[in-house]
Amino acid sequence: MLGLLLAIGCDCSGQEIRLNSAGARFGFSPEGAGSGFRQAEAFVNWDLPWDWDLGAGWRLGSRLDASAGWIGDSSVNAGVFTLGPTLMLRPPSFPLSFEVGFSPTVLTQDNFPSKNFGIPFQFTSHAGINYDMTAHFRIGYRFQHMSNADLSRHNPGLNLHMFALSYLF
Repeated sequence: MLGLLLAIGCDCSGQEIRLNSAGARFGFSPEGAGSGFRQAEAFVNWDLPWDWDLGAGWRLGSRLDASAGWIGDSSVNAGVFTLGPTLMLRPPSFPLSFEVGFSPTVLTQDNFPSKNFGIPFQFTSHAGINYDMTAHFRIGYRFQHMSNADLSRHNPGLNLHMFALSYLF
């Protein structure tokens, strides 16, 4: 299925994997269950060679995202590491982009006073919006959800609001 999607309408000629951006993100959990969690991370994004022309100047691009950082609540801290694909939708001649992605995630600690994530292996999905302020600087917001997809009997999940600043290469 993925191969079919990549082949249909893909403008892959002459493209290669290249560094897109690097930056930092910080986020917090919304009020309610799991509130009090914070996350900070450094990230790097690479453009992948799959790109689709959707017509009227709209483009759908693919990217590989990696991050390493810290996650914690009021008393316990852990490392958090992600690597996964993202799709970016760009309107014509406007510095906004919309993104959705999915990343396998590893936590160095999975049991916190307010949440037991069950196992160190999680999945993080996100949807967000970015604004290219200049040719080299981007700000962004994303809403992300992390859970272990029922691989453990403990699967509370965690939602975070994440804000980013990145340098564009």
